[in-house]
Amino acid sequence: MILLLQYTLIFASVLLLVALGGCFSEHSGVINIGLEGIMVMGALGGALMMKFLPDGTPAFAMILLVVLAAIALGVVYSLLLAVAAINFKADQTLVGTAMNLLGTAAATVFVKAMNTAESVDNVSSTIQYINAKKAFLVNIGSFEFNWFMLLAALALVGSYVSLYKTRFGLRLMACGEHPQAADSVGINVYKMRYAGVLISGMLGGLGGIVYITAGVSEWKFENGVAGFGFLALAVMIFGQWKPTRIALAALLFGFCRALGNVYSGFDFLKALNLPAAMYNMLPYIISLVVLAFTSKKSRAPKAEGVPYDKGQR
Repeated sequence: MILLLQYTLIFASVLLLVALGGCFSEHSGVINIGLEGIMVMGALGGALMMKFLPDGTPAFAMILLVVLAAIALGVVYSLLLAVAAINFKADQTLVGTAMNLLGTAAATVFVKAMNTAESVDNVSSTIQYINAKKAFLVNIGSFEFNWFMLLAALALVGSYVSLYKTRFGLRLMACGEHPQAADSVGINVYKMRYAGVLISGMLGGLGGIVYITAGVSEWKFENGVAGFGFLALAVMIFGQWKPTRIALAALLFGFCRALGNVYSGFDFLKALNLPAAMYNMLPYIISLVVLAFTSKKSRAPKAEGVPYDKGQR
């Protein structure tokens, strides 16, 4: 049971971070389908930092540098969406889809090239971070606490406060609801949309490194992030673009995903004689069912996905 709680919290942390990132982007008026690719690039940045930091690096410095590397690469990669969607008014769904395909492919090619340069016999797309990962874990009895869980909780509080209690958040949401009206009162819609997309890159990149360190000490980048970016979008929609509801949805989907890791420890689940793959499919099946029944009641920001034209009224 403790292991189920542990996995639920870490997977919920991933979904929460990435879904909050998507929430900021869509509240600004930009649909970020590219969260999957952003997660992969954030995971790459964090994994490289863990690989190359010397042994004996203090835990605090390790956590800080890995988090900053993941955030930095996620933000840089999200600029592709920002420039294409805001400056060139490209179709946001197509750009996001291209980012997802490019992210996994680019990370795989880079890691293979790096491993080949280090050893001609190593052409895998795997990065190991066995010792570095220990800096993120604290054993509390039989429960393994991960510092990323605390970061996710802080991100939730920060997102709620910034969206609903600050001038920035109110302006951001105004740009996603009625950008022309926001512009008429002096709000720079382009800057606010850039801010929303870059924040999504920051949180998405962080979610990527949390995901790959959730249960393993190495990651094969050919695997991407197993659809967690799309699952985070489902969490965001189920949570109606509101941070507190997104947190509850993340816990539900995180619990379903955790069952795939620990189902063998529950006799009543083993008695069902279902294959392990069925439990791993559970969160994706639930996302389809939930979205099918809640899509009519969804209230997305009115101007999301619509390129802003300053001359249009």
